[in-house]
Amino acid sequence: MMSVELAVIISLASLFLTLYQTVSNIKRNNKSETKSDTTQLTTVIVKLENIGNDLKDIKNELRDVREDIKNHSERIVKIEEHLKIRGDIV
Repeated sequence: MMSVELAVIISLASLFLTLYQTVSNIKRNNKSETKSDTTQLTTVIVKLENIGNDLKDIKNELRDVREDIKNHSERIVKIEEHLKIRGDIV
């Protein structure tokens, strides 16, 4: 009878130890997954910020190009008027 009780005690101890290790592994894996998710999210945020900055640069360049076109158009009109006055344009 003593050996049966000893076997039950050893089995229960093994069961509790297994349960403890399982819970510890689950917690560790959750921490690892959280860290990985955080790293990936940070990477995505940085890339989105870079895209936003690139868009701002493109908008600024487009505004500069529009201004250049406006200036060139004004200069062309002035040149055409000057040439009309001189009679160089047919």
